[in-house]
Amino acid sequence: MTNPALPPHAVSRLRTARLARSTRPFLARGGPHGERCGGCRLILSHCMCAWRTVLPTRAGFCLLMAEHETLKPSNTGWLIADLVPDTLAFGWARTEVDPALLALLADPQWQPYVVFPGEFVAPERVITQLLPAEQTAADDVNRTGTGIAGKRPLFILLDATWSEARKIFKKSPYLLPFPVLSLEPEQVSRYQLRRSRRDDHLCTSEVAALCLALAGETLAAQTLEAYLDVFTEHYLCAKQQWKLDLDDEPHQRLRSLRAEAGASHNVLNQD
Repeated sequence: MTNPALPPHAVSRLRTARLARSTRPFLARGGPHGERCGGCRLILSHCMCAWRTVLPTRAGFCLLMAEHETLKPSNTGWLIADLVPDTLAFGWARTEVDPALLALLADPQWQPYVVFPGEFVAPERVITQLLPAEQTAADDVNRTGTGIAGKRPLFILLDATWSEARKIFKKSPYLLPFPVLSLEPEQVSRYQLRRSRRDDHLCTSEVAALCLALAGETLAAQTLEAYLDVFTEHYLCAKQQWKLDLDDEPHQRLRSLRAEAGASHNVLNQD
């Protein structure tokens, strides 16, 4: 079941394409017959499509997704695409590159950043803050002879397990021209749907929230964090067959942020 008011986003379309290539039906666990909502991937009794919050942002995301990532109901790259309209998603393969991905990386409106831990990268490529607009424009002059001020940040996220992400990073030469943004999160990951050996390994949507905050998109960053909390609540309650409390703290916080976003949108329209 998919809410007709919510058109399929990039990750949803990538998942559909991945299923079309499958040689046998994909059956997700959950519900008496495994029925899941096409809009949020949760079992129908715990659907959270009504909580989807779309917030236009200046920043964009490019998700490079491992082969099976789109099929996992616990994948959080989906949540980024739910929230940020300018989210593009591509399946990663070692031997071929989607021409649309190369076109995106070459689009002059964007300044791409590969988001990856700096400890695994040559120091000269690593940055911890976004490039100033002046530096971005100057770099563009050096490459093409034309300056474009105020490029939009495009965060390239490797949506995969840690071992898969390292492989994607090492075997994607088209990422070499771009700076590596190394995040320095203060918080421990709150993600509960998969286990990691290290507390500083964040899930994809947690990384995206940090990127949005770094880009000055505070409301979007907070909303994505709250949206992840609500998704986690729905997912775990569905797994345990527990009834949802739509007035608990995660839902109240997301409800408040949605109201704030709505008020901001009305003010911008009046201006």
